[in-house]
Amino acid sequence: MTTRSEIIMRLGGEGGEGVISAGDFFAQGSARTGYHLFTFRTYPAEIKGGHAWYQVRVGPNPVRSMGDGVDVLVAFNAEAYFNHKDTLNPDGVLIYDPDTVTPAGGHKTVYPIPFNKIAKDELNFFRGKNMVVTGAIAGLFGLEPSSLEGLIKQRFHRRPELLEQNLRALYNGYDFARKKLEKQDPFYLGEPATRVARLVLSGNDAIVAGALFAGCRYYAGYPITPASEILEGMAKELPKLGGVSLQAEDEIASIGSVIGASFAGAKAMTATSGPGLALMTEFLGYAGMSETPCVIVDAQRSGPSTGMPTKLEQGDLNHSLYAGHGDFPRAVIAPGSVGDCFFQIINAFNMAERYQLPVIFLSDQSLSHRTEAVTMPDLGKIKVTDRLQPSAADLKNSHFQRYRLTASGISPMSVPGTPGGMYVAPGLEHDELGHVDNPLESHLKMMPKRQAKVEACRQEASRDCCARYGDPDAKIGLIGWGSTEGAIQEAVDRARAAGHKVAALHPKVVYPLPFEEIQRFVDSVSHVIVPEVNFSGQFARYLRTEVDVHPIRVNKYAGLPFMPREIYRKIEEVANHA
Repeated sequence: MTTRSEIIMRLGGEGGEGVISAGDFFAQGSARTGYHLFTFRTYPAEIKGGHAWYQVRVGPNPVRSMGDGVDVLVAFNAEAYFNHKDTLNPDGVLIYDPDTVTPAGGHKTVYPIPFNKIAKDELNFFRGKNMVVTGAIAGLFGLEPSSLEGLIKQRFHRRPELLEQNLRALYNGYDFARKKLEKQDPFYLGEPATRVARLVLSGNDAIVAGALFAGCRYYAGYPITPASEILEGMAKELPKLGGVSLQAEDEIASIGSVIGASFAGAKAMTATSGPGLALMTEFLGYAGMSETPCVIVDAQRSGPSTGMPTKLEQGDLNHSLYAGHGDFPRAVIAPGSVGDCFFQIINAFNMAERYQLPVIFLSDQSLSHRTEAVTMPDLGKIKVTDRLQPSAADLKNSHFQRYRLTASGISPMSVPGTPGGMYVAPGLEHDELGHVDNPLESHLKMMPKRQAKVEACRQEASRDCCARYGDPDAKIGLIGWGSTEGAIQEAVDRARAAGHKVAALHPKVVYPLPFEEIQRFVDSVSHVIVPEVNFSGQFARYLRTEVDVHPIRVNKYAGLPFMPREIYRKIEEVANHA
């Protein structure tokens, strides 16, 4: 039997019984061993109850999506088995508790493990069922328990009794798998050929780290799924750097205080999801009118209204592009991976500070909560931009021109208390001094000034944010945005291996769109496919307003990310009818 060292594993069960924790421990233990990983989790909105599941894909080579199908299904209960049994690949492995699950048959490999009985009867620790599962899957698939022990000690070091119980559960599960089960499947991790130190981060973790590196020293937010971990991370880390974190009473107060902190000289950020972004819309326009830099993270979830708070959707693009009355400058950035979250949030701060405008950072439920093993970046090569400060000449008299007309649209921004640098930042139309006299005359001058910054943003996006992936002479092109990047790239790889000429483009700055780069890509191929996780094809529609293209849409709105094969099927369909 040929050993396979890449595994796609799905664990399912009732919310609150440790399904997510078991998957997380296995994923992080694999990463500590040296493997690449990609995870996805989905859980009910209730604190306990409902159905939760966790998927982890681990392998010796980089993995960029949740993969196709499932190699190993771990069913905590009957509901999990019947919900997910059809996702098992033909040579897949079923692991289940025989006291709660009766398999329907037809599975190539099954491992019955009495999780509940081991935890309750042998250990007198029913809550440790998930740790029994963790130990069992480690034993079956070649993950040394020592790689998990450190993680468990880190989690429970303040509660010695609970630590001991969890370690016993881990090793009982491991011993059961090693001693009482006969290995019948090809999946085995073992030691990878090379071991490279990597960081295991979620998208929200990476956003926090990148924001701090970019110089963010003020954060205000209100808890909302799936962005709450950003608030928690900033509250923990900002005080260590002399910064301030505020849990505000609502999203309106959050964005208001962020704009105020930025006016006072701090790099500032908030994070929310679709419902919160809707509440922030009026203040978004104020930031644009007053030319106050700020970063707003929108971790998109399935909508509309309250929608499905714990499910994925790329449904907020239209709102991010167009929300607000009147014309005002903004930028919209969408990262493609967990590692990209770190770099693109720095880019968001750089754009906000350089061009003095609000930047919306479009993450989503998958990207926020999934974990990846990320190579440590070379921090010395990363540039951080600060806002333009007034010169001595700008401050030489009491009439500081905060909104001075310039060719670039960018004018110096003083900190309150700077001698000679006092100004008002009104939401009313104003002149170069910030005064609201002669609004019509001022409007005719200030509107072009503010919009000039959008074109400068576009030029920057064209230089830095449009890397082509795939064949230089492709016949079929894919254009994606946000968290679809990995699945698109894997679909391109599969199509190229099948003999198709395919390439992909994935702009990270989606507004202002680098349309010249995209038009060149469109003109170089015969067909353009746009996959996105929403019903209406928001990005495809937007592309048609900026680029001469008639894209073929691939839309998914089931609350889950794309599998590569779903995109590959469309590539094959287009290729076969070309």
